Amino acid sequence: MNRHSIILAGGKGSRMLSEKAKVLQPLGGRTMLAHIVQKANLIADQLTLVVGFDMESVKQELQTASIEAACVEQAEQIGTADAVRSALPRIEVTDKILILYGDAPLIRTETMEKLFAQHQTTILTTCLDDPSGYGRVLKDKNGYAEGIVEEKDADPAQLQVQEVFTGVMVISGELLHKHLSLISNKNNTGEYYLTDLIKILSEKGFRIERLQAPPKETLGANTRVELEVLEKTLRQMKTKDLLNMGVTLVDQTRVDIRGDVSAGKDCVIDVNAILVGKVELGNNVTIGPNTYIEDAIIGDNTSIEAFSHICNANIGANCSVGPYARLREGTVLENAVKIGNFVETKKTSIAEGSKASHLSYLGDATIENNVNIGAGTITCNYDGKDKHPTKIREGSFIGTNSSLVAPINIGKNAYVGAGSTITKDIPDNALGVARSKQTIKENWSKKK
Repeated sequence: MNRHSIILAGGKGSRMLSEKAKVLQPLGGRTMLAHIVQKANLIADQLTLVVGFDMESVKQELQTASIEAACVEQAEQIGTADAVRSALPRIEVTDKILILYGDAPLIRTETMEKLFAQHQTTILTTCLDDPSGYGRVLKDKNGYAEGIVEEKDADPAQLQVQEVFTGVMVISGELLHKHLSLISNKNNTGEYYLTDLIKILSEKGFRIERLQAPPKETLGANTRVELEVLEKTLRQMKTKDLLNMGVTLVDQTRVDIRGDVSAGKDCVIDVNAILVGKVELGNNVTIGPNTYIEDAIIGDNTSIEAFSHICNANIGANCSVGPYARLREGTVLENAVKIGNFVETKKTSIAEGSKASHLSYLGDATIENNVNIGAGTITCNYDGKDKHPTKIREGSFIGTNSSLVAPINIGKNAYVGAGSTITKDIPDNALGVARSKQTIKENWSKKK
């Protein structure tokens, strides 16, 4: 049976006071839509988004997230059942349909999997201490759902029910094709509500299972206040995931996880660290305070010191980075590399045992094993029009305050004298010095 997820993403989000579609509001470094489609894509064979407002921006977001999904338009915003009806031409009777909401992105893939595993129609519910404003789940004597009653229509006994319907459900394509048209808009709003389908199916003798999820998984956002609650809840969920991996968080309220983080054993993350995108930590990795790490792989026994900024970098084992280091896109550090304070790298690979301890810029460079980069070294990779490479062979020593004007090659075990501006290749085992001869003018200051 084909697993098909229908994601309702048509809301304009007027209460967000934004020009963006509601599902494109930011959450944890991505959009709400990106969160839900990436999770649904992991377990569904097919995705269809029902879009009403700003479809082109929604399509662009799917491209950015590298998710293949079809978009169908809901011409008018006249209810959730009508939104699903817009997707019917793409639904086969043999499909198993999981209906999700683009503005409720915290549902876990594990919960989606449990829903898909059901053998019959199943609704996702949750229990709230205060269910005010939500439709209550009505059950028959066997515990099957037989309807959803809105609060305004509930009698005193029904108002005491704490189990509410989240809107998420799994159902066969056959049942949708046969019964969706039976939903009426004869209500106060004139809209077609998917909740009415529960009663219709129950009255026709179909059993409606209930699957309960924790309230935090079912949260949605229609306002900026609710979006902030989602942000806080997402952060709590992700920090809990790290704790369950065995990561030590110095203060879990002061760590911001905005992506997908995996970690080995005995990792420590200090306060005010921000982890974005896909971050992989090996064993015994230490992340210092006030660090920013985005889309990076960090090997075993490596330490990232305070105030360092790492983006799109691959760092090996037993490395030391920072404090105040910046590793930009395309940086690759092999094992046992040291990058010290105020060192910046970009599109640079540094082989095992090499170090740049202070105040350097290394761009478009290939640095082999056991190279020592002195303080203040600059690879001058840009001529105003094009970028050029620098290659430093193994065992070389680059003296303090040197400028290497690319394209240039520094040979094996070569030396560059401190304060040099090197414009020509240096062969193996040679010393390159390029600086003005020192001049001393006696009593020069007395003439002033």
